[in-house]
Amino acid sequence: MTEIRGQKSEISKATALGAMVFALCSLLLAPCFAATAQQPGKVARIGYLSGSSLSAAEARVAAFQQGLRDLGYVEGKNIVIEWRSGEGKLDRNLAHAAELVRLKVDVIVAAGATEIRAAREATATVPIVMIRGGDPVGSGFVASLARPGGNITGLATLRPELSGKRLELLKETVPKLSRVAVFASSGSVEYALVLKEIEIAAGPLGLKLQALNIQSSNDFETAFQAATNRRADAVLFRVRGPLLSPHRTGVAALAVKSRLPAMYETAEEVEAG
Repeated sequence: MTEIRGQKSEISKATALGAMVFALCSLLLAPCFAATAQQPGKVARIGYLSGSSLSAAEARVAAFQQGLRDLGYVEGKNIVIEWRSGEGKLDRNLAHAAELVRLKVDVIVAAGATEIRAAREATATVPIVMIRGGDPVGSGFVASLARPGGNITGLATLRPELSGKRLELLKETVPKLSRVAVFASSGSVEYALVLKEIEIAAGPLGLKLQALNIQSSNDFETAFQAATNRRADAVLFRVRGPLLSPHRTGVAALAVKSRLPAMYETAEEVEAG
């Protein structure tokens, strides 16, 4: 059983997010393209850093490319995109970020919090556009939302803050809810922040939480088993990206097999199961 609330809002958020990223890339790349006009033969380079496989994020990648085309930036004509994917292995992000810096890209687009952290460690001068920044202040990516400073800009999805609201929606969907298994990954930059927000929201709702650490895709089956054994009434997913994207269908099947309602983060998970 998958999330039945907020699907349209998730899709509209993704659309708005895409539009914002395209606009940000446009602003950051404008000086590069101006320089290109003065230097015949020079083509601006965009580095795209993703921990997930590009095929798992096919729709978003296609939207990113189309958005650039809509702004007049055509891959192979006036821009080059250096695609770097960790294929689900987060430890590759640092190496890929360093490689993009060596290639002297004009801007790095970072697809998630782990990728943003890797890009930040690789450079303090190349502009970094974060697609899903979560809590950029709490994660230490920017000094403040009003005055971010540094070389990082982009979108703050407020992922930790919205974790409590998702728990509230799950309670509304399953009124008799009393125990919730929270699937989260300690490898996430926002792990502690996310759990804190969920714990704050759980008190007034009278809910008991069971935090289950997902460190690899092999942990999903054992986590569902643990949730069942401890008589959880539902699962709140705070796992996304490389850990979940390639396994959406299988995870949805495990939720059905366990007879546990599950709330996910994005429309893609809902569509997969």
